[in-house]
Amino acid sequence: MTDSLTSLAQGFAVALTLTNLLYALAGTAIGTLVGVLPGIGPALTIALLLPLTYGLEPSSTFIMFAGIYYGAMYGGSTTSILLKTPGEAGSIVTAIDGNKMARAGRGAAALATAAIGSFVAGALATAALAIAAPAIVRVAVKLGAHDYLALMVMAFLTVSALLGRSVLRGLVSLAVGLVIGLIGIDFQSGQARLDFGLVRLLDGIDVVLVIVGLFAIGEVLYVAAHQTGAAFSIARFTGRMMSREDWRRSWKPWLRGTAIGFPMGTIPSGGSEIPTFLSYSLEKKLSKHPEEFGKGAIEGVAGPEAANNANAAGVLVPLLTLGIPTSATAAVILVAFQQYGIQPGPQLLTTQAPLVWGLIASLFIGNVMLLLLNLPLVRVWVKILQIPKPYLYAGIALFALLGAYTLNGAVFDVWVMAAIGLLGYVMRRFGIPVTPLIIGAILGPLAELQLRRALDISAGDLGILVSSTFSITVYALLVVAIVLPRLLARRTGARARVAAAG
Repeated sequence: MTDSLTSLAQGFAVALTLTNLLYALAGTAIGTLVGVLPGIGPALTIALLLPLTYGLEPSSTFIMFAGIYYGAMYGGSTTSILLKTPGEAGSIVTAIDGNKMARAGRGAAALATAAIGSFVAGALATAALAIAAPAIVRVAVKLGAHDYLALMVMAFLTVSALLGRSVLRGLVSLAVGLVIGLIGIDFQSGQARLDFGLVRLLDGIDVVLVIVGLFAIGEVLYVAAHQTGAAFSIARFTGRMMSREDWRRSWKPWLRGTAIGFPMGTIPSGGSEIPTFLSYSLEKKLSKHPEEFGKGAIEGVAGPEAANNANAAGVLVPLLTLGIPTSATAAVILVAFQQYGIQPGPQLLTTQAPLVWGLIASLFIGNVMLLLLNLPLVRVWVKILQIPKPYLYAGIALFALLGAYTLNGAVFDVWVMAAIGLLGYVMRRFGIPVTPLIIGAILGPLAELQLRRALDISAGDLGILVSSTFSITVYALLVVAIVLPRLLARRTGARARVAAAG
Protein backbone atom coordinates (compact mmCIF):
# COMPACT_ATOMS: atom_id res chain seq x y z
CA MET A 1 0.00 0.00 0.00
CA THR A 2 2.80 2.41 0.96
CA ASP A 3 4.69 1.62 -2.24
CA SER A 4 1.56 2.33 -4.29
CA LEU A 5 1.07 5.72 -2.60
CA THR A 6 4.73 6.61 -3.18
CA SER A 7 4.52 5.60 -6.84
CA LEU A 8 1.24 7.50 -7.23
CA ALA A 9 2.86 10.64 -5.79
CA GLN A 10 5.62 10.29 -8.39
CA GLY A 11 2.91 9.85 -11.03
CA PHE A 12 1.33 13.16 -9.99
CA ALA A 13 4.74 14.80 -10.47
CA VAL A 14 4.61 13.57 -14.08
CA ALA A 15 0.97 14.40 -14.72
CA LEU A 16 1.04 17.87 -13.16
CA THR A 17 3.57 19.35 -15.58
CA LEU A 18 2.11 22.15 -17.69
CA THR A 19 2.49 20.16 -20.93
CA ASN A 20 0.73 17.09 -19.60
CA LEU A 21 -2.03 19.16 -17.99
CA LEU A 22 -2.73 20.73 -21.39
CA TYR A 23 -2.84 17.29 -23.03
CA ALA A 24 -5.18 16.06 -20.27
CA LEU A 25 -7.44 19.06 -20.86
CA ALA A 26 -7.40 18.48 -24.62
CA GLY A 27 -8.16 14.80 -24.14
CA THR A 28 -11.09 15.40 -21.79
CA ALA A 29 -12.57 18.04 -24.10
CA ILE A 30 -12.19 15.84 -27.20
CA GLY A 31 -13.50 12.83 -25.31
CA THR A 32 -16.59 14.66 -24.13
CA LEU A 33 -17.22 15.83 -27.70
CA VAL A 34 -16.97 12.34 -29.19
CA GLY A 35 -19.11 10.98 -26.38
CA VAL A 36 -21.79 13.52 -27.27
CA LEU A 37 -21.73 12.67 -30.98
CA PRO A 38 -23.69 9.43 -31.56
CA GLY A 39 -21.77 6.75 -33.44
CA ILE A 40 -18.33 8.18 -32.67
CA GLY A 41 -16.67 6.49 -29.71
CA PRO A 42 -13.32 6.68 -27.94
CA ALA A 43 -11.90 3.70 -29.86
CA LEU A 44 -12.43 5.44 -33.21
CA THR A 45 -11.09 8.76 -31.92
CA ILE A 46 -7.91 7.28 -30.46
CA ALA A 47 -7.37 5.23 -33.62
CA LEU A 48 -7.68 8.35 -35.79
CA LEU A 49 -5.20 10.22 -33.60
CA LEU A 50 -2.60 7.42 -33.53
CA PRO A 51 -0.78 8.50 -36.72
CA LEU A 52 -0.59 12.07 -35.39
CA THR A 53 1.08 11.14 -32.09
CA TYR A 54 4.24 9.48 -33.39
CA GLY A 55 6.44 12.42 -32.39
CA LEU A 56 4.95 13.01 -28.93
CA GLU A 57 6.34 11.89 -25.61
CA PRO A 58 4.66 8.62 -24.57
CA SER A 59 3.45 10.07 -21.26
CA SER A 60 1.73 13.00 -23.00
CA THR A 61 0.13 10.70 -25.57
CA PHE A 62 -1.33 8.28 -23.03
CA ILE A 63 -2.50 11.04 -20.70
CA MET A 64 -4.41 12.53 -23.64
CA PHE A 65 -5.82 9.12 -24.63
CA ALA A 66 -6.93 8.48 -21.04
CA GLY A 67 -8.70 11.84 -21.09
CA ILE A 68 -10.46 10.88 -24.32
CA TYR A 69 -11.51 7.54 -22.84
CA TYR A 70 -12.96 9.04 -19.65
CA GLY A 71 -14.39 12.05 -21.45
CA ALA A 72 -16.37 9.81 -23.80
CA MET A 73 -17.93 8.08 -20.79
CA TYR A 74 -19.08 11.49 -19.50
CA GLY A 75 -20.22 12.83 -22.86
CA GLY A 76 -22.32 9.80 -23.70
CA SER A 77 -24.69 10.62 -20.84
CA THR A 78 -25.53 14.04 -22.31
CA THR A 79 -27.07 12.68 -25.50
CA SER A 80 -28.69 9.80 -23.60
CA ILE A 81 -30.49 12.24 -21.30
CA LEU A 82 -31.32 15.07 -23.71
CA LEU A 83 -31.81 13.09 -26.95
CA LYS A 84 -32.42 9.49 -25.86
CA THR A 85 -29.59 8.72 -28.29
CA PRO A 86 -26.60 7.19 -26.45
CA GLY A 87 -23.26 8.55 -27.62
CA GLU A 88 -21.61 5.25 -26.66
CA ALA A 89 -22.76 1.80 -25.59
CA GLY A 90 -22.28 2.30 -21.86
CA SER A 91 -24.89 5.08 -21.81
CA ILE A 92 -27.74 3.02 -23.28
CA VAL A 93 -29.31 2.34 -19.88
CA THR A 94 -29.02 5.99 -18.85
CA ALA A 95 -31.39 6.92 -21.69
CA ILE A 96 -34.28 4.99 -20.11
CA ASP A 97 -34.89 7.23 -17.10
CA GLY A 98 -32.58 10.13 -17.97
CA ASN A 99 -34.62 11.19 -20.98
CA LYS A 100 -37.85 10.82 -19.03
CA MET A 101 -36.45 13.19 -16.41
CA ALA A 102 -35.43 15.67 -19.10
CA ARG A 103 -38.86 15.54 -20.76
CA ALA A 104 -40.41 16.19 -17.35
CA GLY A 105 -38.32 19.34 -16.91
CA ARG A 106 -35.61 17.76 -14.73
CA GLY A 107 -32.83 17.61 -17.32
CA ALA A 108 -30.44 19.62 -15.14
CA ALA A 109 -30.88 17.21 -12.21
CA ALA A 110 -30.37 14.20 -14.49
CA LEU A 111 -27.19 15.64 -15.98
CA ALA A 112 -25.92 16.63 -12.54
CA THR A 113 -26.38 13.17 -10.99
CA ALA A 114 -24.71 11.63 -14.07
CA ALA A 115 -21.75 14.01 -13.87
CA ILE A 116 -21.25 13.79 -10.10
CA GLY A 117 -21.78 10.04 -10.11
CA SER A 118 -19.22 9.68 -12.87
CA PHE A 119 -16.76 11.77 -10.86
CA VAL A 120 -17.28 9.77 -7.66
CA ALA A 121 -17.04 6.42 -9.46
CA GLY A 122 -14.04 7.50 -11.52
CA ALA A 123 -12.13 8.68 -8.44
CA LEU A 124 -12.89 5.55 -6.39
CA ALA A 125 -12.18 3.20 -9.30
CA THR A 126 -8.89 4.93 -10.10
CA ALA A 127 -7.84 4.54 -6.47
CA ALA A 128 -8.74 0.85 -6.74
CA LEU A 129 -6.66 0.64 -9.93
CA ALA A 130 -3.65 2.12 -8.13
CA ILE A 131 -3.99 -0.46 -5.35
CA ALA A 132 -4.86 -3.47 -7.52
CA ALA A 133 -2.26 -3.07 -10.26
CA PRO A 134 0.86 -3.85 -8.15
CA ALA A 135 -0.92 -6.78 -6.46
CA ILE A 136 -1.89 -8.32 -9.80
CA VAL A 137 1.64 -7.85 -11.13
CA ARG A 138 3.03 -9.86 -8.20
CA VAL A 139 0.82 -12.75 -9.31
CA ALA A 140 1.37 -12.24 -13.03
CA VAL A 141 5.15 -12.57 -12.88
CA LYS A 142 4.68 -16.16 -11.65
CA LEU A 143 2.51 -17.20 -14.62
CA GLY A 144 3.81 -19.36 -17.45
CA ALA A 145 3.14 -19.26 -21.17
CA HIS A 146 0.21 -21.70 -20.86
CA ASP A 147 -1.37 -19.48 -18.18
CA TYR A 148 -1.21 -16.42 -20.41
CA LEU A 149 -2.67 -18.46 -23.25
CA ALA A 150 -5.59 -19.41 -20.97
CA LEU A 151 -6.24 -15.74 -20.21
CA MET A 152 -6.18 -14.89 -23.92
CA VAL A 153 -8.55 -17.74 -24.77
CA MET A 154 -10.85 -16.42 -22.06
CA ALA A 155 -10.70 -12.94 -23.59
CA PHE A 156 -11.42 -14.36 -27.07
CA LEU A 157 -14.40 -16.46 -26.12
CA THR A 158 -16.09 -14.26 -23.53
CA VAL A 159 -15.94 -11.18 -25.74
CA SER A 160 -17.23 -13.22 -28.68
CA ALA A 161 -20.00 -14.90 -26.70
CA LEU A 162 -21.20 -11.88 -24.74
CA LEU A 163 -21.18 -9.24 -27.47
CA GLY A 164 -24.10 -9.09 -29.85
CA ARG A 165 -27.19 -11.25 -30.03
CA SER A 166 -25.58 -14.34 -31.53
CA VAL A 167 -22.65 -16.38 -30.26
CA LEU A 168 -22.06 -17.64 -33.81
CA ARG A 169 -21.74 -14.11 -35.15
CA GLY A 170 -19.31 -13.24 -32.38
CA LEU A 171 -17.18 -16.29 -33.20
CA VAL A 172 -17.24 -15.43 -36.91
CA SER A 173 -15.96 -11.95 -36.07
CA LEU A 174 -13.22 -13.43 -33.87
CA ALA A 175 -12.19 -15.89 -36.61
CA VAL A 176 -11.85 -13.07 -39.15
CA GLY A 177 -9.69 -11.13 -36.69
CA LEU A 178 -7.45 -14.15 -36.04
CA VAL A 179 -6.98 -14.63 -39.80
CA ILE A 180 -6.03 -10.96 -40.23
CA GLY A 181 -3.52 -11.36 -37.41
CA LEU A 182 -1.87 -14.30 -39.24
CA ILE A 183 -1.16 -12.31 -42.42
CA GLY A 184 2.58 -11.81 -43.03
CA ILE A 185 5.78 -13.70 -42.34
CA ASP A 186 5.66 -16.36 -39.64
CA PHE A 187 8.10 -15.20 -36.97
CA GLN A 188 9.30 -18.76 -36.26
CA SER A 189 9.53 -20.49 -39.64
CA GLY A 190 10.04 -17.44 -41.85
CA GLN A 191 7.26 -18.61 -44.20
CA ALA A 192 4.91 -16.11 -45.79
CA ARG A 193 1.26 -16.58 -44.79
CA LEU A 194 -1.86 -15.30 -46.55
CA ASP A 195 0.08 -12.69 -48.52
CA PHE A 196 -1.52 -13.58 -51.91
CA GLY A 197 1.79 -12.82 -53.61
CA LEU A 198 1.71 -9.15 -52.49
CA VAL A 199 5.05 -7.98 -51.15
CA ARG A 200 3.42 -5.24 -49.08
CA LEU A 201 1.52 -7.87 -47.06
CA LEU A 202 4.68 -9.63 -45.90
CA ASP A 203 4.85 -7.32 -42.86
CA GLY A 204 1.18 -7.98 -42.13
CA ILE A 205 -1.66 -5.49 -41.95
CA ASP A 206 -1.09 -2.60 -39.56
CA VAL A 207 -3.64 -2.88 -36.76
CA VAL A 208 -4.28 0.87 -37.00
CA LEU A 209 -5.61 0.32 -40.53
CA VAL A 210 -7.89 -2.42 -39.25
CA ILE A 211 -9.25 -0.29 -36.42
CA VAL A 212 -9.74 2.90 -38.43
CA GLY A 213 -11.24 0.97 -41.35
CA LEU A 214 -13.75 -0.89 -39.17
CA PHE A 215 -14.78 2.01 -36.96
CA ALA A 216 -14.44 5.06 -39.21
CA ILE A 217 -15.03 3.92 -42.80
CA GLY A 218 -17.45 1.16 -41.78
CA GLU A 219 -19.49 3.60 -39.69
CA VAL A 220 -19.51 6.25 -42.43
CA LEU A 221 -20.73 3.73 -45.02
CA TYR A 222 -23.41 2.42 -42.69
CA VAL A 223 -24.69 5.89 -41.79
CA ALA A 224 -24.73 6.92 -45.46
CA ALA A 225 -26.70 3.82 -46.42
CA HIS A 226 -29.18 3.51 -43.57
CA GLN A 227 -29.65 6.79 -41.73
CA THR A 228 -31.27 10.04 -42.71
CA GLY A 229 -30.13 13.55 -41.95
CA ALA A 230 -33.20 14.26 -39.83
CA ALA A 231 -32.70 16.71 -36.99
CA PHE A 232 -32.32 15.43 -33.45
CA SER A 233 -35.22 15.92 -31.05
CA ILE A 234 -33.52 17.56 -28.08
CA ALA A 235 -35.10 17.88 -24.66
CA ARG A 236 -34.63 21.29 -23.07
CA PHE A 237 -31.90 21.75 -20.45
CA THR A 238 -34.29 22.96 -17.76
CA GLY A 239 -34.96 22.66 -14.08
CA ARG A 240 -32.83 23.17 -10.99
CA MET A 241 -29.75 21.16 -10.12
CA MET A 242 -29.97 18.36 -7.60
CA SER A 243 -32.15 18.91 -4.55
CA ARG A 244 -31.41 17.49 -1.10
CA GLU A 245 -33.79 14.61 -1.88
CA ASP A 246 -31.94 13.91 -5.14
CA TRP A 247 -28.64 13.72 -3.26
CA ARG A 248 -30.19 11.37 -0.71
CA ARG A 249 -31.46 9.06 -3.44
CA SER A 250 -28.26 9.17 -5.52
CA TRP A 251 -25.28 8.62 -3.23
CA LYS A 252 -25.91 4.94 -2.54
CA PRO A 253 -26.44 4.11 -6.25
CA TRP A 254 -23.15 5.89 -7.00
CA LEU A 255 -21.30 3.60 -4.57
CA ARG A 256 -23.12 0.44 -5.66
CA GLY A 257 -22.52 1.29 -9.32
CA THR A 258 -18.82 1.67 -8.61
CA ALA A 259 -18.72 -1.67 -6.81
CA ILE A 260 -20.33 -3.36 -9.84
CA GLY A 261 -18.52 -1.54 -12.65
CA PHE A 262 -14.89 -1.77 -11.53
CA PRO A 263 -14.58 -5.56 -11.10
CA MET A 264 -16.64 -6.14 -14.26
CA GLY A 265 -14.11 -4.02 -16.16
CA THR A 266 -11.18 -6.15 -15.02
CA ILE A 267 -12.56 -9.29 -16.68
CA PRO A 268 -13.50 -9.90 -20.34
CA SER A 269 -17.22 -9.41 -19.69
CA GLY A 270 -18.30 -8.02 -23.06
CA GLY A 271 -18.09 -4.26 -22.52
CA SER A 272 -19.74 -1.64 -20.33
CA GLU A 273 -23.32 -2.60 -21.25
CA ILE A 274 -23.44 -5.53 -18.81
CA PRO A 275 -22.43 -3.68 -15.59
CA THR A 276 -24.75 -0.77 -16.42
CA PHE A 277 -27.69 -3.13 -16.91
CA LEU A 278 -26.78 -4.98 -13.69
CA SER A 279 -26.63 -1.68 -11.82
CA TYR A 280 -30.02 -0.62 -13.18
CA SER A 281 -31.60 -3.94 -12.23
CA LEU A 282 -30.11 -3.79 -8.73
CA GLU A 283 -31.31 -0.23 -8.13
CA LYS A 284 -34.80 -1.16 -9.25
CA LYS A 285 -34.90 -4.10 -6.83
CA LEU A 286 -33.57 -2.04 -3.89
CA SER A 287 -35.63 1.07 -4.56
CA LYS A 288 -38.54 2.08 -2.36
CA HIS A 289 -40.19 3.44 -5.51
CA PRO A 290 -39.72 0.72 -8.18
CA GLU A 291 -42.78 2.00 -10.02
CA GLU A 292 -40.81 5.15 -10.96
CA PHE A 293 -38.26 3.18 -12.99
CA GLY A 294 -38.84 3.70 -16.67
CA LYS A 295 -40.68 6.94 -15.86
CA GLY A 296 -37.83 9.09 -14.56
CA ALA A 297 -36.21 7.55 -11.45
CA ILE A 298 -33.00 9.37 -10.55
CA GLU A 299 -31.47 6.11 -9.27
CA GLY A 300 -31.81 4.75 -12.82
CA VAL A 301 -29.36 7.44 -13.92
CA ALA A 302 -27.03 7.57 -10.92
CA GLY A 303 -26.22 3.86 -10.65
CA PRO A 304 -25.59 3.02 -14.34
CA GLU A 305 -23.48 6.14 -14.90
CA ALA A 306 -21.31 5.28 -11.91
CA ALA A 307 -20.97 1.69 -13.16
CA ASN A 308 -20.04 2.94 -16.63
CA ASN A 309 -17.16 5.12 -15.43
CA ALA A 310 -15.90 2.62 -12.86
CA ASN A 311 -15.88 0.01 -15.62
CA ALA A 312 -13.60 2.28 -17.70
CA ALA A 313 -11.00 2.30 -14.93
CA GLY A 314 -11.35 -1.45 -14.41
CA VAL A 315 -10.55 -2.11 -18.08
CA LEU A 316 -7.10 -0.60 -17.54
CA VAL A 317 -6.17 -3.22 -14.90
CA PRO A 318 -5.72 -6.26 -17.21
CA LEU A 319 -4.39 -3.99 -19.97
CA LEU A 320 -1.54 -2.54 -17.91
CA THR A 321 -0.71 -5.59 -15.78
CA LEU A 322 -1.28 -8.48 -18.21
CA GLY A 323 -1.26 -6.83 -21.63
CA ILE A 324 -4.77 -8.16 -22.32
CA PRO A 325 -7.47 -5.76 -23.59
CA THR A 326 -11.07 -6.45 -22.62
CA SER A 327 -12.72 -3.78 -24.80
CA ALA A 328 -12.26 -2.17 -28.21
CA THR A 329 -10.85 1.02 -26.67
CA ALA A 330 -8.38 -0.93 -24.54
CA ALA A 331 -7.30 -2.79 -27.69
CA VAL A 332 -6.58 0.51 -29.44
CA ILE A 333 -4.60 1.76 -26.42
CA LEU A 334 -2.60 -1.50 -26.53
CA VAL A 335 -1.73 -0.73 -30.15
CA ALA A 336 -0.64 2.75 -29.06
CA PHE A 337 1.74 1.19 -26.51
CA GLN A 338 3.15 -1.11 -29.19
CA GLN A 339 3.59 1.91 -31.46
CA TYR A 340 6.17 3.18 -28.95
CA GLY A 341 7.82 -0.22 -28.67
CA ILE A 342 6.21 -0.85 -25.26
CA GLN A 343 4.45 -4.12 -24.47
CA PRO A 344 2.05 -3.88 -21.50
CA GLY A 345 2.40 -6.72 -19.03
CA PRO A 346 3.85 -7.63 -15.63
CA GLN A 347 7.14 -5.81 -16.30
CA LEU A 348 5.48 -2.55 -17.33
CA LEU A 349 5.23 -1.15 -13.80
CA THR A 350 8.98 -1.73 -13.43
CA THR A 351 10.34 -0.73 -16.84
CA GLN A 352 7.93 2.16 -17.47
CA ALA A 353 6.96 3.21 -13.93
CA PRO A 354 6.82 7.00 -14.56
CA LEU A 355 4.62 6.44 -17.62
CA VAL A 356 2.18 4.06 -15.88
CA TRP A 357 1.82 6.03 -12.65
CA GLY A 358 1.62 9.30 -14.56
CA LEU A 359 -1.25 7.79 -16.54
CA ILE A 360 -3.03 6.64 -13.37
CA ALA A 361 -2.52 10.04 -11.71
CA SER A 362 -3.89 11.78 -14.80
CA LEU A 363 -7.17 9.89 -14.35
CA PHE A 364 -7.73 11.70 -11.04
CA ILE A 365 -6.92 15.02 -12.70
CA GLY A 366 -9.10 14.23 -15.71
CA ASN A 367 -12.05 13.44 -13.44
CA VAL A 368 -11.81 16.87 -11.83
CA MET A 369 -11.51 18.55 -15.23
CA LEU A 370 -14.54 16.68 -16.54
CA LEU A 371 -16.67 17.64 -13.56
CA LEU A 372 -15.75 21.31 -14.04
CA LEU A 373 -16.30 21.16 -17.81
CA ASN A 374 -19.33 18.93 -18.11
CA LEU A 375 -22.17 20.93 -16.59
CA PRO A 376 -21.20 24.52 -17.57
CA LEU A 377 -20.60 23.52 -21.21
CA VAL A 378 -23.55 21.18 -21.69
CA ARG A 379 -25.34 23.70 -23.92
CA VAL A 380 -22.20 23.95 -26.09
CA TRP A 381 -22.04 20.16 -26.49
CA VAL A 382 -25.69 20.05 -27.47
CA LYS A 383 -25.14 22.72 -30.16
CA ILE A 384 -22.46 20.47 -31.69
CA LEU A 385 -25.30 18.09 -32.54
CA GLN A 386 -26.63 20.66 -35.00
CA ILE A 387 -23.74 19.89 -37.38
CA PRO A 388 -25.33 18.20 -40.43
CA LYS A 389 -24.48 14.50 -40.50
CA PRO A 390 -23.13 14.59 -44.09
CA TYR A 391 -20.50 17.18 -43.13
CA LEU A 392 -19.62 15.41 -39.89
CA TYR A 393 -19.11 11.97 -41.42
CA ALA A 394 -17.39 13.34 -44.52
CA GLY A 395 -14.84 14.94 -42.20
CA ILE A 396 -14.36 11.63 -40.37
CA ALA A 397 -13.79 9.80 -43.67
CA LEU A 398 -11.27 12.39 -44.88
CA PHE A 399 -9.39 12.30 -41.59
CA ALA A 400 -9.31 8.48 -41.69
CA LEU A 401 -7.95 8.39 -45.24
CA LEU A 402 -5.24 10.93 -44.46
CA GLY A 403 -4.28 8.97 -41.34
CA ALA A 404 -4.00 5.74 -43.32
CA TYR A 405 -1.75 7.38 -45.90
CA THR A 406 0.54 9.00 -43.32
CA LEU A 407 1.29 5.64 -41.65
CA ASN A 408 3.77 4.58 -44.34
CA GLY A 409 3.19 7.14 -47.11
CA ALA A 410 1.66 4.37 -49.25
CA VAL A 411 -1.55 4.42 -51.29
CA PHE A 412 -1.70 0.64 -50.77
CA ASP A 413 -2.56 1.23 -47.10
CA VAL A 414 -5.48 3.43 -48.12
CA TRP A 415 -6.88 0.66 -50.33
CA VAL A 416 -6.42 -1.90 -47.52
CA MET A 417 -8.27 0.35 -45.10
CA ALA A 418 -11.07 0.92 -47.63
CA ALA A 419 -11.48 -2.86 -48.03
CA ILE A 420 -11.61 -3.32 -44.26
CA GLY A 421 -14.09 -0.45 -44.06
CA LEU A 422 -16.33 -2.28 -46.52
CA LEU A 423 -16.02 -5.36 -44.31
CA GLY A 424 -17.02 -3.19 -41.34
CA TYR A 425 -20.12 -2.03 -43.19
CA VAL A 426 -21.13 -5.61 -43.99
CA MET A 427 -20.64 -6.61 -40.35
CA ARG A 428 -22.85 -3.77 -39.13
CA ARG A 429 -25.44 -4.55 -41.78
CA PHE A 430 -25.81 -8.13 -40.56
CA GLY A 431 -25.40 -7.47 -36.83
CA ILE A 432 -21.90 -8.96 -36.47
CA PRO A 433 -19.97 -7.26 -33.61
CA VAL A 434 -16.63 -5.71 -34.56
CA THR A 435 -14.93 -5.83 -31.15
CA PRO A 436 -14.11 -9.60 -31.32
CA LEU A 437 -12.41 -8.95 -34.67
CA ILE A 438 -10.24 -6.23 -33.12
CA ILE A 439 -9.35 -8.40 -30.12
CA GLY A 440 -8.55 -11.34 -32.42
CA ALA A 441 -6.32 -9.28 -34.74
CA ILE A 442 -4.33 -7.84 -31.82
CA LEU A 443 -4.17 -10.77 -29.40
CA GLY A 444 -4.03 -13.50 -32.08
CA PRO A 445 -0.27 -13.20 -32.76
CA LEU A 446 0.43 -12.93 -29.02
CA ALA A 447 -1.66 -16.04 -28.31
CA GLU A 448 0.17 -17.92 -31.06
CA LEU A 449 3.49 -16.91 -29.48
CA GLN A 450 2.44 -18.15 -26.04
CA LEU A 451 1.08 -21.41 -27.49
CA ARG A 452 4.34 -22.14 -29.28
CA ARG A 453 6.37 -21.31 -26.19
CA ALA A 454 4.29 -23.66 -24.07
CA LEU A 455 4.57 -26.50 -26.61
CA ASP A 456 8.33 -25.93 -27.00
CA ILE A 457 8.75 -26.24 -23.22
CA SER A 458 6.70 -29.46 -23.10
CA ALA A 459 8.19 -30.97 -26.29
CA GLY A 460 4.78 -30.89 -27.96
CA ASP A 461 2.75 -32.31 -25.07
CA LEU A 462 -0.69 -30.63 -25.14
CA GLY A 463 -1.20 -31.54 -21.50
CA ILE A 464 0.86 -28.52 -20.49
CA LEU A 465 -2.05 -26.27 -21.49
CA VAL A 466 -3.99 -27.49 -18.43
CA SER A 467 -1.05 -28.34 -16.19
CA SER A 468 -1.43 -25.57 -13.61
CA THR A 469 -4.11 -24.70 -11.08
CA PHE A 470 -4.34 -21.21 -12.59
CA SER A 471 -5.03 -22.37 -16.17
CA ILE A 472 -7.56 -24.99 -15.00
CA THR A 473 -9.36 -22.33 -12.95
CA VAL A 474 -9.47 -19.94 -15.91
CA TYR A 475 -10.94 -22.58 -18.24
CA ALA A 476 -13.47 -23.60 -15.60
CA LEU A 477 -14.56 -19.97 -15.13
CA LEU A 478 -14.77 -19.62 -18.90
CA VAL A 479 -17.19 -22.55 -19.15
CA VAL A 480 -19.32 -21.12 -16.33
CA ALA A 481 -19.34 -17.62 -17.88
CA ILE A 482 -20.55 -18.92 -21.23
CA VAL A 483 -22.85 -21.78 -20.24
CA LEU A 484 -24.54 -20.51 -17.05
CA PRO A 485 -26.29 -17.43 -18.56
CA ARG A 486 -27.76 -19.60 -21.31
CA LEU A 487 -29.00 -22.24 -18.88
CA LEU A 488 -30.64 -19.53 -16.77
CA ALA A 489 -32.19 -17.93 -19.86
CA ARG A 490 -33.54 -21.31 -21.00
CA ARG A 491 -34.95 -22.00 -17.52
CA THR A 492 -36.60 -18.57 -17.43
CA GLY A 493 -38.06 -19.14 -20.89
CA ALA A 494 -39.44 -22.52 -19.85
CA ARG A 495 -41.10 -20.99 -16.78
CA ALA A 496 -42.62 -18.25 -18.92
CA ARG A 497 -44.07 -20.83 -21.34
CA VAL A 498 -45.53 -22.85 -18.46
CA ALA A 499 -47.05 -19.69 -16.96
CA ALA A 500 -48.52 -18.72 -20.34
CA ALA A 501 -49.95 -22.21 -20.85
CA GLY A 502 -51.46 -22.22 -17.40
